[in-house]
Amino acid sequence: MLPFAPLLATLAAYLVGSLSFAVIVSRAFGLADPRSYGSGNPGATNVLRSGKKAAAILTLVLDAAKGAVPVWLVDRYGAAYGLGEGTQALVGLAAFVGHLWPVFFGFKGGKGVATAAGVLLALNPWLALATLASFAIILAFFRYVSLASIVAAVFAPFYQLLIWGMGETAMAILVMSLLLVWRHSANIQKLLAGTESKFGQKAQAVHHKGQS
Repeated sequence: MLPFAPLLATLAAYLVGSLSFAVIVSRAFGLADPRSYGSGNPGATNVLRSGKKAAAILTLVLDAAKGAVPVWLVDRYGAAYGLGEGTQALVGLAAFVGHLWPVFFGFKGGKGVATAAGVLLALNPWLALATLASFAIILAFFRYVSLASIVAAVFAPFYQLLIWGMGETAMAILVMSLLLVWRHSANIQKLLAGTESKFGQKAQAVHHKGQS
């Protein structure tokens, strides 16, 4: 085992997570910076508000991939370097944290829903499927991505503990879930006030000073 292999893997995952694909894809499509309109969140849902569905879909896929790929790489090749479940969980968490606080984008990132989904998919596909089902049901009934994300974030660690038990993976999922709910605090206030935007709603006027 390489002495610093877990640390290097974690750092690499954080750097991959720091790639804000909402901003990168928007620039490639010639769109406005997603941090400058709508919710100001650099994520697929806000990119969708630009009216460019292809950009939103690509952002969603890439944000999920940057969570899944580092975990998959450790799972596939990590054994030769002594990397096991603990490193997989840590790498997944690092990629997620990179999305929230990206070093390449002034530490101003998104809420991490797609990246968390990618991490779950690589850690435990069945857990990811159960969590996605919870997300889809809430979204279908209420049309609020934020509400669906919060509910999914709450249920993910519950499913993990109920079916697969406690462990390093469960701890990483719990931390991600807590961070996800915290990052949605403004959305929770809007939901309670009845001012939250519904899925697919067009972007409003540019705001969020200093984030363009």
